[in-house]
Amino acid sequence: MRKGIPNLGALQAFEATARLSSFSRAAEELSLTHSAVYRQVTGLEERLGVQLLTRVRRRVAVTAAGAEYAARVRHHLEQLEKDTLGLMSRTGMGRSLHVAVLPTLATTWLVPRLPEFQRRHGDISVSLSVRTLPFQFNDHPFDAAIYHAEQIWPQTVGIKLFDEGELLPVCTPGMLKAIDAAGGSMADLTHLHMSSRPDAWRHWYQAQQKEYVPSISAGPRYELFTMTLAAVKAGMGVALVPRFLVQAELDAGQLLTPVQGVLSVREAYFFSYPVSSEPSEALLALEAWLAGITEANRG
Repeated sequence: MRKGIPNLGALQAFEATARLSSFSRAAEELSLTHSAVYRQVTGLEERLGVQLLTRVRRRVAVTAAGAEYAARVRHHLEQLEKDTLGLMSRTGMGRSLHVAVLPTLATTWLVPRLPEFQRRHGDISVSLSVRTLPFQFNDHPFDAAIYHAEQIWPQTVGIKLFDEGELLPVCTPGMLKAIDAAGGSMADLTHLHMSSRPDAWRHWYQAQQKEYVPSISAGPRYELFTMTLAAVKAGMGVALVPRFLVQAELDAGQLLTPVQGVLSVREAYFFSYPVSSEPSEALLALEAWLAGITEANRG
């Protein structure tokens, strides 16, 4: 018995509370009661003799010591999950993969295609988690990642799925009619921005040899393309988005380009996994299937 290791349930309760800044939300995630989570965290603090959280009325904040401990606990919990899934895949309980993905690419491109992979490989379970920034595989419980970059990540091997190609401005037909009726121009439209690509509009205007006026920067910013496209469809403004994400809406006339002109980009979407470990048969099967899609699209 390892007497120095706290109860796993207490560690899970603390990690979830620290991450979500709420006992109630942690309880919901863990399918426990609020009081059960509170008791687990309080008991952990008493055992450690360290204050991990501060409680002011209904608000919960993580102390400096708590933030450091929560990060370490999170890492070990994720590694434990990965080890467990790995064991299951080796003992005939079904092969499993855990892939980090970009959220918009997952919902619009990958997930609609996954049923075909499932039909071909019914014993392989593919779980997806969102990651929008680069990471080290050693620090996360992922077998592979699908990401956006200029080249494949260092210390990984894999394939390029497809080039992003270009970004183009899109808005609703109603918004364009309104601005035309008022005698305005595209510069009068609210410009929607992606927080991960803060200079995209500036580069687009430079590529078109148009003036980038300060008011353009005043538009709202969104973290994901799904959010940006939802705002566009709600008539909130004009956005720069990859063509492949909106081609169906453009063809259907649901969205349109208010002006001609695109921004060519060098980035592409890649699938890769670390070179430091031997890829499983399940991982190689997923790579081969993705490569087949890539070849079919190029053809």
